[in-house]
Formats: sequence, structure tokens, C-alpha cells
Amino acid sequence: MSLQAATSPARPWLTGMREAFPLLGGYVPVAISFGLIATQAGFSAWEAVIISVLFYAGASQFLFVGMIAAGSPLWLVVAMTLLINVRHVVYAPNLAPWLTSSRGWPWLMHTLTDQVFALAHARLPQLPEAQRLGWFTGAALLAWASWIGGTALGAVAGGELIARWALMGEILPFALPALFLVLVAPRFTSRRWSLALGMTIAAALLLTLVGLTNVAIPLAAACGALCFQVAKFGPTAKGDRHE
Repeated sequence: MSLQAATSPARPWLTGMREAFPLLGGYVPVAISFGLIATQAGFSAWEAVIISVLFYAGASQFLFVGMIAAGSPLWLVVAMTLLINVRHVVYAPNLAPWLTSSRGWPWLMHTLTDQVFALAHARLPQLPEAQRLGWFTGAALLAWASWIGGTALGAVAGGELIARWALMGEILPFALPALFLVLVAPRFTSRRWSLALGMTIAAALLLTLVGLTNVAIPLAAACGALCFQVAKFGPTAKGDRHE
């Protein structure tokens, strides 16, 4: 490979897109599901696509469509959407140490999702500073485009797809949980992370079984975070090289 090819400004874009490509296995099915649900709730195909372009918020989009269709007041819709997305507040401080001084970063923050954050948090520290913006741009825009395209497909042809392949209706709801599982699974190689993730899963299941479904996820996440911090000072932290 020539030096010119190795330093090509397009290379970080292509690398980011290639490494983000596996995310499409979760993005596209969930986006199809959203497009179908939005049209069933009374939104037009164009409105469903516009929501994915402007909101691009995953679970919040499903909540938004459901609450609007149910006639909920606008202030409550906005409040609940912001509440779900408050998790993004912790993303920026974790990525900030790896961001360069380029002015292009603020324009890309709209494309920051849970999955893109997880991928970027792992990859940006490994990349030369000059390649980070290009890598993130390629990865984030590919994920965003796949979400928009999946929404359009679901809004236009989702009903026909499910009518032709009924099994799709059973599979689509599990696409997003499966994607999150793929992202967290590598952390189970660390004892400290295994304890924290195990506590989170157990707490979520227990809270759900006792009927506290609305608070299961935030409380389980808090339990996992507390366990992670406690384990830092315990014997399990010794020799743990995978943190």
C-alpha cells in the first residue's frame, strides 16, 4: 500500500463506515418497526421519515408516536421524550477527552446514539487524532442513514412485508435488545464488569417481576453503576486488566 493511500482523507470515513456496518443489523429492523407503527398510528410515510430525520432518538420516537396518537398533551410528550434522552448527558463527558479541536464535532452530535457512543468510546482512543473526526463522521452518518432508510421501508411496505412473512412481526421487537446484548457481551471478560452487568440484569428482572416496569431500567442501571464503583475498591478489581 502506498503512503498516499494510507494517509488518504477518505480512509477514516471508510473505516468508520466499515466498523459501524454491523450496527445495521439492529438499526434497520427496529427502524422498519417504527415506520410501520407510525403509519398504523395515523402518521403519513413522509411524517414518519421526518421524525426519524429530526428526532433520531430510537425509543423516544416510539413513545412520541404512541403519546401523540393517544392524544396526550404536548408538554407531557416533550417532557417524557426529554426524560428518556437524559442519558445522553453522560455521553459527552466520556467522549470529550478524545475529541479534537475541529469545529465539525457539534454538527455531528445529532447523530450520537447509544450504539454509536459505545462504538466510538471503544475506538476513538485507538485512533490517531487526525483520523477521529473522519472515522466518527463515517460511522455516525451510516447509522443515521440506515435508520432513515429503514423507517421509510417500514412506512411504505412494512405491512406488506409482515403479511408476506408473518415471522417478521415476531422478530422485529427483539432486534434492538439483541443489538444492545452484542455491545455489552464483550465486557463479560472482565470480573468487575461481569459483576456490574449481572447485578443490572438481575435487578431489572426482579423489578419487572414485582410489577415496577416503569422504573425497572433506571433503578437497575443505578444498581449496576453502584456495583461497578464498589467493585473498584474490592478484591475483584485486583488484576482486572479489561476495565
